[in-house]
Amino acid sequence: MPETMLLGAATALWIGIMTSISPCPLATNIAAISYISRDIGNSRQVFFSGLSYTAGRTIIYLIISVIIVAGLLSAPGISMFLQLYLNKIVGPILIIVGMFLLGLVSLPSMGGGMSENAQKAAARGGTVGAGLLGMLFALSFCPISAALFFGALIPLAVKFHSSVIFPVLYGIGTGLPVVVFAGIIAFSAGSLGKAFDALVKIDLWMRRIVGAVFIGAGIYMTLKYVFYFFG
Repeated sequence: MPETMLLGAATALWIGIMTSISPCPLATNIAAISYISRDIGNSRQVFFSGLSYTAGRTIIYLIISVIIVAGLLSAPGISMFLQLYLNKIVGPILIIVGMFLLGLVSLPSMGGGMSENAQKAAARGGTVGAGLLGMLFALSFCPISAALFFGALIPLAVKFHSSVIFPVLYGIGTGLPVVVFAGIIAFSAGSLGKAFDALVKIDLWMRRIVGAVFIGAGIYMTLKYVFYFFG
């Protein structure tokens, strides 16, 4: 069981990282990096702004997850339903999320959860503003990030009864590139361009690989728990 829980936690972190380098969240992270790099002369400020941004994202995902996961698990009827049917539901969900990652399914953008004035207000607040920016960007779900959060993380958190640890790991994963780039900006600004180019190059292949893995896992779980293949 501890090994299974550890694997689930690693999966939550990985889903967060995949979210962070998907096109729409990557755009918000690039905006965050641009905001943070304004203080490039103050390496300490840059690095702590990156941490603050990630903490802001994590707080929002944690609040949403606690409300959803704790609510689902606290309702006896829903909790019993999930115990009986969660494995049957997760398989098809993984297939759909994988199709989003591979670009086989698309939806119109959901738009932002923030106004331009709100972004400007956050941008005036230094390290605290970086945290507020993280919160605002976390609320700006686009189809891929929504699919990964609601379609992959939430079922995983429900399965392991983890309304706190898994969402926190997911939030850390979504802000990890910003922390990495903040460190590069703070301590080795000359390497920033190379690091960004490498991130852009691996994004497409990572999404293809993970999308294929999600679809494969979804097909396996659907065959096993819905159609009772594999014993």
